[in-house]
Amino acid sequence: MCGIAGIVDVSGKPVAADEISGLTDLLAHRGPAGSATWLSADRTVALGHRRLAIIDPGPGGRQPMAYAEGRYVITYNGEIYNFLELRRELEARGSIFRTESDTEVILAAWQAWGEDMLLRFNGMWALAIFDTRSNDLFLARDRFGIKPLLYAMTPQRLVFASEQRALVRSRLIATSVDTEVARRLLLDAFGIEGSERTLCREIRRLQGGHSMWLRKGRLEIRRWWRTVDHLPVLPNTDAERVEHFGELFRDSVGLRMRSDVPIGSCLSGGFDSSAVICTMAAHEKAGMGPRDSSAWRHAFVATFPGAINDERPQAEAAAAFAGVQPTFLEIGEGDALPDIDRILDDTDDVYIGLASSIWLIYRELRRQNVPVSLDGHGADELMGAYLQEGQSTSFRLRNIVAGLASRAAIARRGEDLLRTLMIRRQGHYFLRGGLGGMPSPFALVGDDDVLPRGWGALNRRLYRMFHGTLLPTILRNFDRLSMAHGIEVRMPFMDWRLVTYTMALPDELKSANGYTKMIARRAMADAMPESIRMARRKVGFNSPMPEWLNGPLADWNAALLDRKVPAFAEIVEEASLREAVLRLTRTKTWDWQSVGRIWPYLNMKWMMARLA
Repeated sequence: MCGIAGIVDVSGKPVAADEISGLTDLLAHRGPAGSATWLSADRTVALGHRRLAIIDPGPGGRQPMAYAEGRYVITYNGEIYNFLELRRELEARGSIFRTESDTEVILAAWQAWGEDMLLRFNGMWALAIFDTRSNDLFLARDRFGIKPLLYAMTPQRLVFASEQRALVRSRLIATSVDTEVARRLLLDAFGIEGSERTLCREIRRLQGGHSMWLRKGRLEIRRWWRTVDHLPVLPNTDAERVEHFGELFRDSVGLRMRSDVPIGSCLSGGFDSSAVICTMAAHEKAGMGPRDSSAWRHAFVATFPGAINDERPQAEAAAAFAGVQPTFLEIGEGDALPDIDRILDDTDDVYIGLASSIWLIYRELRRQNVPVSLDGHGADELMGAYLQEGQSTSFRLRNIVAGLASRAAIARRGEDLLRTLMIRRQGHYFLRGGLGGMPSPFALVGDDDVLPRGWGALNRRLYRMFHGTLLPTILRNFDRLSMAHGIEVRMPFMDWRLVTYTMALPDELKSANGYTKMIARRAMADAMPESIRMARRKVGFNSPMPEWLNGPLADWNAALLDRKVPAFAEIVEEASLREAVLRLTRTKTWDWQSVGRIWPYLNMKWMMARLA
């Protein structure tokens, strides 16, 4: 994975070399292995790339990369896991390769199949390919939007990059706060990332599963992937369905172990990450492929000594089962303050919690020179990670906020509950004008998909959470916080074959008898510790926000409240916000409910101050 950037001047004026190099270098953290730029012959098109060297890490894999005697030039962020199979297919068609990289495979696939190549890819990507003959630019994101692509279009230029803050800080475009998005974010932190809108009025997001052409100065955007159109025919019996799920998951893990550098895993002790690392061990026993990384026995565990969410014993059990000696990173009150501003800057958006734990664990991977992590993201939204009925509202909200603050864990009907509680208990307390004048919810990926008539209520909720609301937000956070340290995160549960297969399964194979993720639990029988496989306990991978706000973050909060941020004051009743924050801090009564109600406002004020 890497950082990509580009500038196209549609008015015909040349792009200055320092403009593209400056924009590219604002993404240096995403690609610590090197930087390069490319300009067209007339200098109206410029592409930039910051490299995180994973596949073919030598000179052969450098980008921007040209192909077909220089006709096509690419800048690309991501991994195509089935690049070896595609390469063999393309070689049979006559393609000639000069490198061992997946980047060159993409270029050969583009020459052979054009846009249809996207349907053949198994991976994650954000890419831009310029045709020097037609002067057209093609951009695309992977099916589920794992890798980001932000852009701004003015009458003179298209400017794009992997991160919003790079576009803002480049000063290549004028930027301002989109107050409609800001107000909506304060009510629903999960209602923006699946849309094209961003906190900056002038910046748009190319949505997951979408592609975009720039032709003759005009943008053409289309949705190239719709999951519901690719649902497979299911095996006849439950036993066969479980067996096939296991086959797909094992193959997904195996593909994601392809790497020319060391790989590892962030292990929480929960089902998802434990299933991943245990399957990595099983893949080695079954026989590694020629490009699989033999240096895979690296497990990183964030621990919270004395906290209710500490899962060290479970993580130790999973690591022992996989034959891995884990690295433990203890996180406590001393970690609350030192890096908070950098963590917020790297998050580059508004969320319901401070994702310090994620940021700190990926920093540890970088320190240990393990630049790739296979993690369990996507399983919760694919198969439901829900608390059971009969729990109090406050207890549910605590778990929603605690889990989603850094790692999604939602209650049954969690999306509806989260939206209702956030709006009723949070938004109208501090928003100027309350809910009056609130913009309508923005169009999200999947909103217009026609789902099968036979689908149950659970499948319908999961489809929306996976494509439009919860998961896009979580993917954004993990991309930004891992790539802040130049760490590539791979997600076996998000293999498109596994996603379409699991989406097609009936509700009862996802939630039954008090258990969630039933199909995966059954598929992992005898393949992971039984105590983890059948555990009902779901713990979020989160920072201890109430303790930190009651203690080490008190002065930071007070200083933030004192800052004058006009854009924030336009939409928020700051006196009411100040009173609530200072009261909670003075009485040391911050809890998860108050964190979920108030932290987005503090996060928003910090972001608006940075954008000013």
